[in-house]
Amino acid sequence: MDIEQKDPQVELREDVELDPVKLKKLVRKIDLWLMPAIWIIYLLSFVDRTNIGLAKVAGMEDELNISANEYYLTIALFQVGYVVAEIPSNMILSVTRPSLYIPTLMALWGAVAAALGAVKTTQQLIGLRVLLGIFEAGFSPAVLFLISTWYRPEEQSKRFITFLSAAIMSGAFGSIVSGAITSGMDGAHGIPGWRWLFIIEGVATVGAALVAPFFLLDYPSTSKRLTEEERYMAFERLQRSGVTSPHHQQSRAGHVKALTGAILNWRVWLLSLAYMSVVGSLSLSYFYPTLVKGLGYSSTNAQFMTAPLFVVALVIAIPTCILADRMSKRNGYFANRAFFVTVVLGTGGIFCALAAGIHAYVPRYVFLCFINSAIWTANPLALSFASTCLRSVDPEQRAVSLAIINGSGNLAQLYGSALFPGTDAPVYLKGFGVYAGLLIIGASMYSAAYFAFQKWPFKRSPEVEE
Repeated sequence: MDIEQKDPQVELREDVELDPVKLKKLVRKIDLWLMPAIWIIYLLSFVDRTNIGLAKVAGMEDELNISANEYYLTIALFQVGYVVAEIPSNMILSVTRPSLYIPTLMALWGAVAAALGAVKTTQQLIGLRVLLGIFEAGFSPAVLFLISTWYRPEEQSKRFITFLSAAIMSGAFGSIVSGAITSGMDGAHGIPGWRWLFIIEGVATVGAALVAPFFLLDYPSTSKRLTEEERYMAFERLQRSGVTSPHHQQSRAGHVKALTGAILNWRVWLLSLAYMSVVGSLSLSYFYPTLVKGLGYSSTNAQFMTAPLFVVALVIAIPTCILADRMSKRNGYFANRAFFVTVVLGTGGIFCALAAGIHAYVPRYVFLCFINSAIWTANPLALSFASTCLRSVDPEQRAVSLAIINGSGNLAQLYGSALFPGTDAPVYLKGFGVYAGLLIIGASMYSAAYFAFQKWPFKRSPEVEE
């Protein structure tokens, strides 16, 4: 793998005009190359990390004799590996080729995911989950960096929800596919269905990794998929929106400065704390099969009945993010993102409070639909808000900052995954109560961040000032 980018740098040419028609075609071309590739990869990534919840109710828990605490460790230690590896991974990404680096990570985590189908003990399960977290860690922050690098602020929310919709679709239809695998393959060649689940889905990821390099983009000023004129337009349109670009030689602050610049910036940590409220709440996805089963469904039906939770989320999240982008052209993308993410998180908190107090099957299932919708709608809006705030800092520092924010969010899943122990079934008062408070606090923090950044905005690094 090339550690230093060898592709030709874009040459700034005054004779190339930024024609609106050409720009529109360029954005469409970028979308057609980048978005389907990262969508499919994230779908596989999310399946490989969350299928443990489906395997649990399909027989893994009984066969391995997993206790509630041990299951918590399989979730929590995955997050430890994930968080530890995010920052160094994004630092590597910023000085190498995403089209090679990301598929390498894919092949590694796919192999580990498939190996989960061969575990004999809980200790082996936990150990492989840690490795899975380490290898998957680089992908999500890499995509955050790529979207922040290829798109202007007012274009990002709908791209983030397009990317994240893969996880939503995974929850919706992945549960159906997984249910079909665990029931249809159960006993084939003497192997339980839950083991086939890990094997089949892990091998699919490895196969996708082999073709991914032919579709992924690198960076605006270096991508081989674009012509010289297109590279210029891609780079220049971002510059005019105040977005810095990787591999523009005048824009490199260096590894140490990028790392310290991100770590010592209080604004990054405020965004990190706020984002913890969003991603911490995503821990619910590990427990949807268990929660739905607690509403009176069998194990197989519990897998199928998690699908509507994600279908509703997709139906709500996509138009909301499109609306946010459109309104940002009129109201300003900074204030617009802060408003939307605050309202959505607050709404999710209200539905969590209702779920904590109302235990009837039908109302609680409806509440779960809207809680899931609020969390998945807030996620792309929060990422777009962070990316907008960081748009003018040095590219490598932005990569590190986004990794810190994303890593902090995933760190929140350590406590989130402990909020629904089996002893609290079927009410789960503690879990829903904590999430209600978490989402409302998150809404307050994004409002506070907006007003704080109005007075003390992120400043462009000296190395990249014109």
